[in-house]
Amino acid sequence: MTDDRIRPAVAADVPAVKAVVDAAFRPCIARIGVVPVPMEADHAANVAAGRVFVVEAPEGGDPAGSARVIGLVVVEARADHLHLDVIAVHPDAHGIGVGRRLLEFVDAHARALGLPEIRLYTNALMRENQKIYPKFGYELVERRATGPYDRLHYRKRLLGGR
Repeated sequence: MTDDRIRPAVAADVPAVKAVVDAAFRPCIARIGVVPVPMEADHAANVAAGRVFVVEAPEGGDPAGSARVIGLVVVEARADHLHLDVIAVHPDAHGIGVGRRLLEFVDAHARALGLPEIRLYTNALMRENQKIYPKFGYELVERRATGPYDRLHYRKRLLGGR
C-alpha cells in the first residue's frame, strides 16, 4: 500500500474508472453472452464509499505532470474477508505488471484491515482468469450459477490475518 501510484479514487476519477472498466470488460460480452456486471456498476457510489483504488501511469510529455488511470480494483471489507469485486486493467496497459501490482495491493490492504483472506469470483468462461488467480495464491472453492452467470469462486488465505 506504499505505492504512490495506487490511491483511493476520488469523484473526479469516476469517468476514468468507467472508461477503464468498459475497455477491460467490453471484449467479454461476446464470449459470455451478457454485459459483465462491472460494466453496469454504480461507479460513483463505489468511489464515494471508498471501495475503489486506482493505479496511475504518468502522461507522456505533459508539463503539468498529470496522470491517467490505467487500472483499478473495487474491494469491500466484510466481517471475515476482503471481497475483491473488480480488477480491471486498460488494454493499453496490459503486459506491464499493472494487474500484479493491483493484486499485491489487495493483499496488503486486506492485511492492513486484519482480514485473514480475500475472496473473489469470475465468470467460468474467463479462462485467462483461471490461469492467473492460482498463480497469485488463489484456490478454487466452488462453481456456482446465478441467473445468466456461471461463476468460479476463489479465495486466498493470508498469513497474519485475524
